[in-house]
Amino acid sequence: MAAEHPEAPGDEVTEGNPADHHESILLDEPTTADLRVKVTEAWQEFARALATQIRGLPPGAQVALTLDPTASGTGDAVYSVSIELGDDGRIDVRAVGNAALPQGYRLDRAAVADMIALGWSPPGVVEGSGGHFGMRVRTADAARLATTVSRTLRDVYGAPHPAFLVFLVHDESDEPIAVEPLGTARPEVAADQNLDLDLDEALAAARAAQAGEESLALEERVRTVVSAMMKSSAEQLQVDSDGDIGIRAGSAMVFVRVRDNPPLVDVFSPVLTEIEPTEQLYVKLSELTNRMPIGRLYCTNDTVWASIPVFGRNFQATHLMLAVQVMTGLADELDDRLHGEFGGRRFFGEGDKPQHRDPGEHRTGMYL
Repeated sequence: MAAEHPEAPGDEVTEGNPADHHESILLDEPTTADLRVKVTEAWQEFARALATQIRGLPPGAQVALTLDPTASGTGDAVYSVSIELGDDGRIDVRAVGNAALPQGYRLDRAAVADMIALGWSPPGVVEGSGGHFGMRVRTADAARLATTVSRTLRDVYGAPHPAFLVFLVHDESDEPIAVEPLGTARPEVAADQNLDLDLDEALAAARAAQAGEESLALEERVRTVVSAMMKSSAEQLQVDSDGDIGIRAGSAMVFVRVRDNPPLVDVFSPVLTEIEPTEQLYVKLSELTNRMPIGRLYCTNDTVWASIPVFGRNFQATHLMLAVQVMTGLADELDDRLHGEFGGRRFFGEGDKPQHRDPGEHRTGMYL
């Protein structure tokens, strides 16, 4: 992580020391990126944005947050949380319960216990909650509510990153309300705007935006291309503390990082997480990398990453777009292959979530 660390006594850096120079480069490499930290920061940003929006919405407004089923592969199982603001500072919150989930996707006893521990009341306990978990708080508790909702979506419903969430905000007349982005979560109207879009269309938009702007810094040009691919504005792109742009592409999470010296754009994606590094794994990654015409596979901090570089000199929008497209397919193909051979968890693999109980135990919770 490119965070600032105070130097401990005796750790003085000697200017011009080649070893120190190479160490600083190593620390700035994506190979040292801690996926847990990146994901945690994304959820913190989402929670802060959600709390801010809740405080600013008028009475009667509703916020619907949903784990995008097109990415999760859960089909008819829709994991969602709804937030409704009352006219007296009251906020009613609902989270989907087992009554609304199909067999095979229902919360087990441990997951239900997690919901209760987070502060949710069982379905039917809070007035009007019906078959959903319920909660009633005040607007003053917006920050705490946003944290609870974030943990529910992440820890119980299994959203690996806020980018896999879609949201819709509307007033009491069911008319949409324009709001600022909720971190990397996307408005529901853009839920189908994955990177499966027409590359020619995105390229035309990127070229139009960059026409006559060859003097723009590489970072600005990259942001223009990525925003064109995502059909959003460059200002709406979410950049984490490492300076990485996060892109959700189908069931894959892709990061784009711009480097100045040498000018380079690194497109990388977590293929497998929570994996135990072994000699066999390193041999396999080396073998697969040798077969790739460009890019590499590597393991660091119990995460297998795939990376494809794009030259920054004479930068071409098509090269970046194709790198992102290739990375999406690569991550989707390799995660299954490596998971079957070495275990771990795919970044978004519903079946890889750790079981709270023995697999043979009945999944139905006591609250239905």
